[in-house]
Amino acid sequence: MSQPAHRVEHDSLGEMQVPADALWGASTQRAVENFPISGLRFPRAFLAALGTIKQAAAETNAELGQLDPGLAAGIAAACAEVIRGDLDRHFVLDIFQTGSGTSTNMNANEVIANRAALRRGGRIGSREVHPNDHVNLAQSSNDVIPTAMQVAAVVACERELKPALVKLQQSLEQKAREFDGIVKSGRTHLMDATPVRLGQEFGGYAAQLGLALHRIDDGLHDLAELPLGGTAVGTGINAHPEFARRAIARISRATGYEFREAANHFERQATRDTIVSAHGALQTLAVSLSKIANDLRWLASGPRAGLAEIVLPAVQPGSSIMPGKVNPVIPEAVLMVAAQVIGNHTTITLGGLGSYFELNVMMPLMAYTLDQSIMLLARAATVFADRCIAGITADEVRCTELLEGNLALATALAPALGYDAAADIAKAAFREGTTARQVAQERGVLAPEELARLLDARGMTGP
Repeated sequence: MSQPAHRVEHDSLGEMQVPADALWGASTQRAVENFPISGLRFPRAFLAALGTIKQAAAETNAELGQLDPGLAAGIAAACAEVIRGDLDRHFVLDIFQTGSGTSTNMNANEVIANRAALRRGGRIGSREVHPNDHVNLAQSSNDVIPTAMQVAAVVACERELKPALVKLQQSLEQKAREFDGIVKSGRTHLMDATPVRLGQEFGGYAAQLGLALHRIDDGLHDLAELPLGGTAVGTGINAHPEFARRAIARISRATGYEFREAANHFERQATRDTIVSAHGALQTLAVSLSKIANDLRWLASGPRAGLAEIVLPAVQPGSSIMPGKVNPVIPEAVLMVAAQVIGNHTTITLGGLGSYFELNVMMPLMAYTLDQSIMLLARAATVFADRCIAGITADEVRCTELLEGNLALATALAPALGYDAAADIAKAAFREGTTARQVAQERGVLAPEELARLLDARGMTGP
C-alpha cells in the first residue's frame, strides 16, 4: 500500500495537513501557505546560528535543571544536524513573513523536535519532544531571531569577509611596493595635477582596506552583545536567571568568538540599531571598493586612446563583435556588488525604522540583507585580489610620457617665481603645445641647475 502524502498535525488554531515526510509541523505549514511571496530563504549562516542557539539553550536548560537531560541530549544532537546543514531542506519559509521571524523560529523548533523524536525511536508529529515546551524553553522568537542575526553576521564576517579583505589589502600593499619607483601624473577633478608615485596611489587603496577592517571590527564588537535571555519583551519572563549568561557562554565556545549578554535587554530587542550601524561599515567598504575599482578602470583605459598607465590582466574576451577587445570585467563586477550593498543599506535602514515599542518587525528582511552584503563583499574582495590586483602591471614609459607633458609641473616653480609667473609658463606651454620645462628653459627664468632641481618629478612626490 502507498504511504499517505500528508499527516494531520495540530496547533493552537486547529488541524493542519503537513507533508508526511516533513520534519516541520502545523505552525510552519501555516506560514508556508501564508507567505508564497519571493522564494528567498534564510541563508546557511543564519540557519547554522539558529541551530547553535537552540543547542546552547537545550544544554543550558538541562544544566539548570529545567529540562530532562535525555530530552536535552536528543535536542542537542538534532541541533548539530541543523548546524551542519543536514536538515536545510526542511527550512522552507519565505523571507517575507511575520516581522519577528516567529514563523522561522517555530520552523526550527518543529524540525528540531521531530528530528530529536526520531533519534529517540519516536515518530514525527508525536510531540514527545515538544517544539515549544522543550526546544523553545526559556526563549522567544523575539530574542532568538535577533540573536541569530548577530551571531550569523559575526561568524560570517570573521570567517569570510575579514580574511578576504586582508588578502585584498595585502595584494594592494604588494603592488604599492612594486610600483613605488614609478612617478606619474596626479589627477584632481579628472584633470592633470602634481606628480605622485604609482605606489602611493596603491598604498592609498591598501589604507582604505585597513580602515574598513577597523570599522568592521567596531561593528562586530557591538554585534557580539546578544539579546538572548530577554524572551518576549526583554524582561526574561519564563527563563532561569542564569540562562542567558550560560547559554551565551556556550555559543561563544561553539563558534570560537566571544559573545556577551546584552547590557540592556530592552534596547537589544526593541531596536536593531546594532544591525544598521554594522551595515554602515559594509556600505563604507562598498564605497571604498568602488573608488578603487573605478580608479583602476581609468588608469587602464585604452589601450591606445586612454590613459593606459597600468595594464589589467586579460581574463576574458571583451566583445562579441570587436575582435581583440579586452574589458575591465573584474572591476565592473566589484562595482555591481558595491551598488547592491549600497542599495542594501537603504533596506537595512528602513528595516531599522521597523522598531515599535518592545520589538522590531522587519527582522527577517534585515537578516537576509545583512548576510547577502557580507557574502557579496567577501567573494568580490577575493575575486578582486586574485583575478585583478595580483596581475596588474605598470607601463612606466607611458607614465613618464604623460607626466612630462603635465602642465601642473609648473606648480613647483611658484615658490621661486611666484604664482602668476608660473601660471604664465603653464599657459604658454599649453598654447604652444610644448612643456612647462621647455618654456622655462627658453625664457631663462632660472639657472639650469635650479630649474632641474625644481622640476624633478620624484622630488615633488614627498615633503
